[in-house]
Amino acid sequence: MLILAAVATAFVVYGMIASMLGTILPDLSKRFALSPSQNGTIASVQALGLILASLAVGPLLDNEGKKVGLVLGLALIVVALVSLPRVRGFRGILITLFLLGVGGGTVVTAANSLVSDVGQLHRGIALNLVNLFFGLGGLATPFISANLFSNNWIRLCHTVGLLTLVSLAIQIFTRMPGPTGVETFVLADAGSVLGKPLLLLIGLFLFLYIGCEVGVWNWLTRHLIAQGIPESRALNILSLGFALGLLIGRIGVSPILVHVPAITVTMGASAAMAVTTFFMLRTNRPVAALVLVFLAGLSMAPVFPTTIAIVGDAFPRMTSTAIGFVITCGWTGLAVSSRVIGAIAGGDPLRLRKALLVIPASAVLMVGLDVAIRTMLR
Repeated sequence: MLILAAVATAFVVYGMIASMLGTILPDLSKRFALSPSQNGTIASVQALGLILASLAVGPLLDNEGKKVGLVLGLALIVVALVSLPRVRGFRGILITLFLLGVGGGTVVTAANSLVSDVGQLHRGIALNLVNLFFGLGGLATPFISANLFSNNWIRLCHTVGLLTLVSLAIQIFTRMPGPTGVETFVLADAGSVLGKPLLLLIGLFLFLYIGCEVGVWNWLTRHLIAQGIPESRALNILSLGFALGLLIGRIGVSPILVHVPAITVTMGASAAMAVTTFFMLRTNRPVAALVLVFLAGLSMAPVFPTTIAIVGDAFPRMTSTAIGFVITCGWTGLAVSSRVIGAIAGGDPLRLRKALLVIPASAVLMVGLDVAIRTMLR
């Protein structure tokens, strides 16, 4: 229980930094006169950090244990959050967000791998319950910014940095299991694991999903502001709509996973995502937007942790390497979707609505991939 409590604080931190860019992007854009295309570049660079970290950290976790990854990742996040308020231009933002991405990718891979090991008898339930703390962190950042700090992004960075430091101390003083012989990374065996068609399909599935979820985190606030909704209200829609939907959805799906196969859950969630995100982009009324964004968060809630559970069940050897691979695929989806969304929007924020149709389109493709994955699992 102490381990899960420690990991929960890491998930809160990751949730807070996952919603950080979308929360501060409007103010960064005003301060440095950034266009939607430059916003897309920033999101892509952060995604590049996530990609490199998730790809590299899997073997480290298999050989040295998950605690090393948690400590390393949280330390990098602290450095990035302290540095961000001191940047002087676009290049400085890129460097700092890349570092934040490296730290975040390391933490999320280590934390999910550790929970997959500790809760292996009920992976899907354990991962969904612990990942609800991600939703809590995601809710906190835009809510605090809008209602307590009056959108003061510098103060927000310092506050989240301090909370990250607390989590880092907790990881250092918590005893965690080391690497086991069954899971140790062996370079000669990596090809047989990473080259399996099932893992590649799950990686493609997460490629599409992460592009959807983090696309909402990063772009929703700017989209709502472009539709005439005030910034503080837009941030509350992101917080009390999307993040709260993720949090409640991960609580609600746990009893369902006792009786329903994980792949069935992800299939139903993918179909719901396609519908809710499409209608989410069709309204400019704050109340309707809040309801639809909440439903979108609710539908997305079980997808990421349940997919990680599927990987853990399907790949008992070199589990961290397999999980790191599919998470890397997910961050690649974020990098690609951010560039695509930024390119379609160009220099006009009003075109974000059209650009963000990438999200429901990706959800439709996810349903097809679910069918293929189900066939392979059988």
